[in-house]
Amino acid sequence: MNTRCPHCNSRRVVTRDAAKHAGSVVGGAAGAASGWASALSGAEAGVIVGLIAGFPGTVIGGLAGAVVGSMVGCVTGSLAGARLGAIIDRRVLRNYRCLDCSHTFSFTVF
Repeated sequence: MNTRCPHCNSRRVVTRDAAKHAGSVVGGAAGAASGWASALSGAEAGVIVGLIAGFPGTVIGGLAGAVVGSMVGCVTGSLAGARLGAIIDRRVLRNYRCLDCSHTFSFTVF
């Protein structure tokens, strides 16, 4: 990274990424809830595939479909939340911190 601290001109600058981390957690939780709510279609598909193995296959297939639907929703929501958080970090918050003088700053580019 070629960023220098505007206060002390140090090159030892790191990003804090607070909104990115928070967005990832919130997005993951929302995505999991949404995935679980729409997991009925995954459970139905699992039941259909499980019919080949009989009754135990339908139960296991239905549960597996619901779990996979929830996991896909969680990952999708987490990625979307992290992207939104990265934009907020970059454009709104003071995302950079100098390790030498502890100065926090941002580069606002719109």
